[in-house]
Amino acid sequence: MSTAKSKPWGAFLYADYRALWVILIMGSILSWMRILGTAQWLLDETGSAYLVGLIGVVQLVVQIPVTLWAGNLADRMDRKKLMAYAYGTTTLVMTVLGVLEYQDALTPLFVYLGIAVMAGTHMLASPARAAIVPIVVPKFDLMLAVSTDTASSNAAAIAGPLLFAFVAVNFGSTEVFLTAAIIGSVAAMLPLFVKAEGIAAGHDHSEVKPSQIQQTKAGFSYVSKHPILPGLFLLDIGITTASFYREILPVLALGLFAGGASATGMLGAANSAGAILGSFVALLFVTYKAKGMLVLYASFAYGFILFGFGLANSLWMGLLMIGLLGAADAVTVAVRATTVMLTTPDHMRGRAYALMILAAQTANNIGTIWVGAWAGAIGANNTMLLGGVISITATAMIWWFWKPIREFRSD
Repeated sequence: MSTAKSKPWGAFLYADYRALWVILIMGSILSWMRILGTAQWLLDETGSAYLVGLIGVVQLVVQIPVTLWAGNLADRMDRKKLMAYAYGTTTLVMTVLGVLEYQDALTPLFVYLGIAVMAGTHMLASPARAAIVPIVVPKFDLMLAVSTDTASSNAAAIAGPLLFAFVAVNFGSTEVFLTAAIIGSVAAMLPLFVKAEGIAAGHDHSEVKPSQIQQTKAGFSYVSKHPILPGLFLLDIGITTASFYREILPVLALGLFAGGASATGMLGAANSAGAILGSFVALLFVTYKAKGMLVLYASFAYGFILFGFGLANSLWMGLLMIGLLGAADAVTVAVRATTVMLTTPDHMRGRAYALMILAAQTANNIGTIWVGAWAGAIGANNTMLLGGVISITATAMIWWFWKPIREFRSD
């Protein structure tokens, strides 16, 4: 088979990847419709920012155990069926919410229950899809596929909110929920068009199978003994905990630029646009062998750009800096996911990927608390400068102490 690595669109030359790509796009847009639709309904119906904020609590409580379970299932059952069940369940929940809203019978309790179920099904689908990608795309083109995934997810982060806004403004919450259900039904059917084997290679077909707890322990044991993955996960945790800004952009917009909702929206859009650009930059490094050093270079760049963001004295400079932050982050995400896929055997890939997601989500939530607390104590600009110091220090420590990352080369 000829390599596609010289072509930015090379991943689309593989038929199964094209199906997985559409699943990613549909699933990402569905996720944004779900998040924004339920949050907007709660705010409109209750007028309480506190009740909207409880969404994060519900999702966090559900997603931590479900993420571990999802990794086990992705290594235990047919991954294509797992994706179909997950998106099918989300479709059913969104349909129920839409019907209840149409009948004026929807209550916050039903919405929270729906959020809990859909947060879980979202996590079930993600490791399953990720574990199939290395099966349908050869190793030499794998970073092409992962970079394409990253760019597409960020494009969906723009398209999803825009679709939500269009439907919500011109129609209403009922139509938002039902539109999401239609998108979910497409995502649920698409796994059936993937021809690759859905069962993990090396899967245990014996009647007596290890328990979920045993599988989880095996996953933790594998990752903890892996020469590269713990260092990459710790690097992500260290940087993200000190600088996670996406969930509190309104605080940064006000603290850095005395801006309101419009400034928040512009910063969010610039960050997503930068992430898309960063994903394309990652495509340029497909043939770059020293993938470990690449993620370290991008992490160093991220830390220095945080200084620029903290020192920005105008909104336009802030837009440039937060766009560059998105670009640097996209490169690290692409390389980290590629490394998991390249260095993990198929029968363990679902659990390894799930642990990567778990580390990232935990860091995101802790980072939101950290950045919010420090922004209130020392100001938004000083918080970003502090984040830059911590990010550069964390990267330097991983570079110094984690030799396997420095020496990691892809084929």
